Amino acid sequence: MRVLFVTLAAATHLHAQVPVAWALRAAGHDVCVASHPDVVDDIVRSGLTPVPVGEPMDIGRWADVPPLTEEELQDETNIWDARGGVDWELFDLCELRPEKLDYAYMQAVFSAWVGASFQEISSPRVMDDLVGFARQWRPDLIIWDPLTFAAPVAAVAVGAAHARMMFGFDVIGRMRQTYRAALADRPAALREDPFEEWLGTALARYGGGFDEQAVLGQWTIDTVPSSMRLEVDQLYVPMRYTPYNGRSTVEPWLWHPPERRRVCLTLGSSFRELMGGDRADIGELLRAVADLDVEVIATLNTDQLDSLPPLPDNVRAVDFVPLDALLPSCSAIIHHSGSGTTQTALAHGVPQVIVPTNMMDNVLKAQRVEAAGAGLHVRDTAALTADSLRALLLRVLDEPSFAAKAAAVRREMLAAPAPRDIVPVLERLTALGRSQAVPELPDTPWAVS
Repeated sequence: MRVLFVTLAAATHLHAQVPVAWALRAAGHDVCVASHPDVVDDIVRSGLTPVPVGEPMDIGRWADVPPLTEEELQDETNIWDARGGVDWELFDLCELRPEKLDYAYMQAVFSAWVGASFQEISSPRVMDDLVGFARQWRPDLIIWDPLTFAAPVAAVAVGAAHARMMFGFDVIGRMRQTYRAALADRPAALREDPFEEWLGTALARYGGGFDEQAVLGQWTIDTVPSSMRLEVDQLYVPMRYTPYNGRSTVEPWLWHPPERRRVCLTLGSSFRELMGGDRADIGELLRAVADLDVEVIATLNTDQLDSLPPLPDNVRAVDFVPLDALLPSCSAIIHHSGSGTTQTALAHGVPQVIVPTNMMDNVLKAQRVEAAGAGLHVRDTAALTADSLRALLLRVLDEPSFAAKAAAVRREMLAAPAPRDIVPVLERLTALGRSQAVPELPDTPWAVS
């Protein structure tokens, strides 16, 4: 069959899709990856075939917004905070408290995402290009990043089956479930759904009509361990998280085991790529580890190093190192709660100290890792000090429970089907999806939870 992947124009989102794309290709299926031109080179480097659609997204431009004036901050349509960064409080999909999740709250959050983000990611030009390619190539299955809603539009336009491929927690599905229940309780005349208004119009352009599959797919491929997954009434195909770090090299210094406990310190590439910088104080992070009897591997680039004093003697700075190669030698990791970093640490059973950025589901991931006993997280990053971070790191290193719980999560992840194991499930679901007959529970016992 022909499988079209659709990813957000960010390498980290592409990386989440690569292992299952490889598995399908190795099984003999034709595979292409569509996205904005920004990530064409990353797709090529992954060994897959790119399909550029739309104009360059240039997500990094979000980092170039200057600090706002008081008048601009009072503007109800403004999505930026006082520093010029995205005001994530307007976009908080991670709220789980029932008392907070009333219709007005969820309506505001979904309206913000649709109006300020989703419609830009899946612009009319992107939809036209994606539908045009799909009509020519005729994919049987479209697998899409949960932020790329042009994909289900294209699937409906050509009669393809389609499924989401999660890069983190299914916060959209969780809130959407609650939102639909609240919507049903309202008078018919007051049921304003920003997704239906937008996607219904888009689907009509190509001869389709709106249903909930346009928001959540016919089913969802999910690499989050089932014990940590949010409760969402959706069809999930669980898959073992398989780290992919992009094109990389294992340097000679990684060939030998460390002489003392090794700690990885990374703020990932997400904020560098999407927001132009870090939201944690690197100096405080380094001071936290400076006097400890550990070897620290810190992923810091030239721009980050230029703003720092000389590094402590126990810190080795590297611009990039594949976490999949580094983490097996580590006793702990300090990081920002990015999806790839968090999942790779879980996959290798490495205890975590998380300084979460306030982006997407990062705080929620940090909370779930701590609830699983596999690490600790900083609750107030604005008040972070070297002493408070050092205390968290020493607990994670010295208290055996963290390593034991992290190892338990690793065992759970290893028990999930590998990317190649879900290929037959995807084949079956594709046949059913093209006939619009996707079942609630396929026969294969481990295929869906």
